[in-house]
Amino acid sequence: MPLQKLKQELLQRKIHLERQVVTIQHDLRQAHSSDLSEQAQERENDDVLNALEHNAEQELMHINRALQRMEQGDYATCSVCQDIIALERLTAIPYTSLCIQCANRTS
Repeated sequence: MPLQKLKQELLQRKIHLERQVVTIQHDLRQAHSSDLSEQAQERENDDVLNALEHNAEQELMHINRALQRMEQGDYATCSVCQDIIALERLTAIPYTSLCIQCANRTS
């Protein structure tokens, strides 16, 4: 059953991302050095961590929407044209809500 496998993959990815966000948030709360040169490096590191956190949260949002679409029974339906999203596309990008044609139109 391919949709069940995709759901499991989404749930596993969700758990991984949630753990990643917690770790990043913990790292961002760490005290900074009193050394000015160290502070500059720490600020750069914080910028990278903030970007990683943002990306993880965005992917989590997409995954949660995909899981919700699964529960509603319209997971494999394109949110724009209402056509079926090919299984190959869902396998490649399990949280997509667009068929390949609509995805190409929006990019």
